[in-house]
Amino acid sequence: MRGHLIIFSAPSGSGKSTIVQWLMKEHPELNLCFSISCTSRPPRGTEKDGIEYFFLSPEEFKAKIEQNAFLEYEEVYENRFYGTLKEQVERQLNAGQNVVFDVDVKGGINIKKFYGDDALSVFIQPPSIEELRKRLEGRATDSKDAIETRLAKAEYELSFSGKFDRIVINDNLSQAEAETYSLIKDFIDADK
Repeated sequence: MRGHLIIFSAPSGSGKSTIVQWLMKEHPELNLCFSISCTSRPPRGTEKDGIEYFFLSPEEFKAKIEQNAFLEYEEVYENRFYGTLKEQVERQLNAGQNVVFDVDVKGGINIKKFYGDDALSVFIQPPSIEELRKRLEGRATDSKDAIETRLAKAEYELSFSGKFDRIVINDNLSQAEAETYSLIKDFIDADK
């Protein structure tokens, strides 16, 4: 049976990655599998081609853009690209995997546009910008300037939340996890 597509987007610090990791670890029955993206950056540490990413040169990445091979892509810095290949997603879906996308807001909207009702898009939202500030400061991984930049970007990203199928407000992690699990299970089970 063909798999399903589940798209997660959120501002940085909303808890999206925490929720996605919990779903994948605690609920193997959902058969969730990350979409394997492409990047033009070199592998880091023990990263392997075809596992964490498909590693392409900037020239190879640009050629695939010309071929319209990507569902979504972004040039983060000059010649530093990230993107999702249509062919790879189709391979995973045809193998029966429920493909999870952990992408930025624009990427999420583009993937949803491409797949329409065949994809469920979920926006993980912080309870407020003030709470997001506390979370980012609590991480103690960013400078004050970086936090301000992330907060400005978060406000912009929050303006797109209405373009997603579902919004989960993460003001209580265990409740947000349970709500997200229920949404995904219902979406997957709707085809049975």
